Amino acid sequence: MTIDCQPCHASNTAARNKQTIRLGFFLVATLFCFTLVSLGTETPSQTEIQQSWLSKANRHDKAGWVYVHIEGTPRERGYQYGYLMAREIEQGIKAMRTDWEYQSATKWSWLLKKTAAMFTRKIDQENLAELDGIVEGMQAAGVPSSRAEIIAYNAYWELSWYWWPQQLQKIKEGSAKLDQQSCSAFIATGSMTADGGVVLGHNNMQGYHKALPNVIIDIVPEKGYRILMQTYPGFIHSGTDFFITDAGLVGAETTIGAFDGFDPMGVPEFSRMRRATQDAGSIDEWCAIMKRGNNGGYANAWLLGDVNTREIARLELGLKYVGFEKKRDGYFIGSNVAEDLMILRFETEEHETDIRTSRVARRVRWQQLMSEHTGKIDLEAAKLFEADHFDVYLGEEHPGERSLCGHWELEGKPILPWPTEPNQPWGTVDAKVVDSTMAKKMCFAARWGSACGTAFDAGKFLAEHPQYAWMKDTLQSRPSEPWTTFAAGEQR
Repeated sequence: MTIDCQPCHASNTAARNKQTIRLGFFLVATLFCFTLVSLGTETPSQTEIQQSWLSKANRHDKAGWVYVHIEGTPRERGYQYGYLMAREIEQGIKAMRTDWEYQSATKWSWLLKKTAAMFTRKIDQENLAELDGIVEGMQAAGVPSSRAEIIAYNAYWELSWYWWPQQLQKIKEGSAKLDQQSCSAFIATGSMTADGGVVLGHNNMQGYHKALPNVIIDIVPEKGYRILMQTYPGFIHSGTDFFITDAGLVGAETTIGAFDGFDPMGVPEFSRMRRATQDAGSIDEWCAIMKRGNNGGYANAWLLGDVNTREIARLELGLKYVGFEKKRDGYFIGSNVAEDLMILRFETEEHETDIRTSRVARRVRWQQLMSEHTGKIDLEAAKLFEADHFDVYLGEEHPGERSLCGHWELEGKPILPWPTEPNQPWGTVDAKVVDSTMAKKMCFAARWGSACGTAFDAGKFLAEHPQYAWMKDTLQSRPSEPWTTFAAGEQR
């Protein structure tokens, strides 16, 4: 099935074909009024230059997502982003801060100080300028923040899952980890797909209390390639991760589960990911940028595709070892199990045959689905895969911790202690699919909330499971939303 995208007129490079959305005075005034109302507070006055920056940006809400377009120099883009998304970024920081202080028993301010000392000098100047622009835009919208806070916020996954366990070992004997994100993804091409082109699907599984307002961001940089990606409000990288660029690249990731390793002297993952996605014109270039200065943070298996060459690749980026494969016919899958044996054996504590675990069960299910749908994979099949509820351990339909569309809140008696405890509010919070036809038009389809469309009622859940009362200020309900197409350059 082909999804008709709104035309975005994307070229191979943003530098050659920079789209500028210039609004007239009336539209600018309308945008400012809408923003002020939505923020619900009086904001400081803006300079004429800042107003001209905002005239090139826009945002709108759509099927549970927030779509935002930013463009220009790094500072301009950051200002647009910070101003238009100030309240959502504030909400995201609150969720991260609440999670951090509960899980680690240390103050958010302590994390900011440590992060700034460790990361600031390792972030490239363009990324720093965009981060500073975000702070400037937030402040103009009446929401205070700081460079240190926005850096720690962008780096939260690598800080809480990789850096913090090492710090904890210094405090007490043994080690402990905060919960890690889980995803289910595949990429296929050649004889595997219905039209021979690339098809990519991904869903993101995480704690529901950290399911922030989900963002589709369209970035037209002054230099580099145009990016359309899923992200969190205020993130300069994808974070969740799913992206397409007008270089013809598409990509997603699944976290390498049970991974242990972090180099505090390396370059933060979020900074490398943004540079790779904006600067790379090929799969090989993208991987080279990601490997440069690798700190082991947010260790992922990246599933990548080039819709122009129909190549696909898997980059598994550990700390000590790297796995890389590329092909023009076949598929790659991701379920949080490392496929490279060196990474699996020496950098994780995972065993790849125990189907009682979520990771391994989902890996087996992916293999089944790829075999069953050889030559028939298209967008509709990809949507069904991401919403799949078959549990290979139980041998039946069972939405829960081992299904590709995860619903760990439904597991009253988990088989194993990880990743769930009874009824843990954790599972799939979105789904995205794209094929070559869509990617060439700079668009993809996405669904906010569970990939299968099941709604989540936070109030009802907390009433039934009072052990999670600490989440009461951050746990959000998610209604059932439809699959929706997003395109670069779209407006309200």
